[in-house]
Amino acid sequence: MRSVFDQVCAGCSVGSLGPSLLFLVMAVGGMLMPLGLASAAEPKKETAIFAGGCFWGMENIIREIPGVLSTEVGYTGGKFPNPTYQQVCTGLTGHAEAVQIVYDPDVVSYETLVDYFFRMHDPTTLNRQHNDIGTQYRSAIFYTTDEQREIAEKAVLFLNQQKKFARPIVTQVVKASLFYPAEAYHQDYLVKNPAGYNCHVLRDW
Repeated sequence: MRSVFDQVCAGCSVGSLGPSLLFLVMAVGGMLMPLGLASAAEPKKETAIFAGGCFWGMENIIREIPGVLSTEVGYTGGKFPNPTYQQVCTGLTGHAEAVQIVYDPDVVSYETLVDYFFRMHDPTTLNRQHNDIGTQYRSAIFYTTDEQREIAEKAVLFLNQQKKFARPIVTQVVKASLFYPAEAYHQDYLVKNPAGYNCHVLRDW
């Protein structure tokens, strides 16, 4: 017995279908569905990179934002390739602990992510978040496009003008450089260790 696909395409070739019919036929469980339907449903993907203290706490908040597809903690903004956690902790590599975010811009805008970023940490303390001290804990937005740079710079200006914080914002807005994923035990750390160290709390304005 011929399959549904065979019956629909009997006596024709792919070339004879023409571009308007190429999407038509794929047999799934005895039903026809357009080829490319799955790809059409694929979300858009863009990348954002933020640094604001210990990356465990940042990732724990960011992963819950609707529209965020994946998160990965790591090191960026430094001078040496493939740094280890121990090397970054010395402050000599120049890297910051950061979170790389893949998100769907149709669901969550970059502006919204920047808003979350400023609400989840203190952007007024230079090279410090609470008890975490050092350049690796600096506040920084690593933009991947000129549009991201413009959005980040406008956000800093607006928040300073509105005096959302008691002190001026010291967040760096710098072009993204190579991002090095942190060691496996750092990834999803607070999911694996719910009682682990965390100094990040999402505040309301």
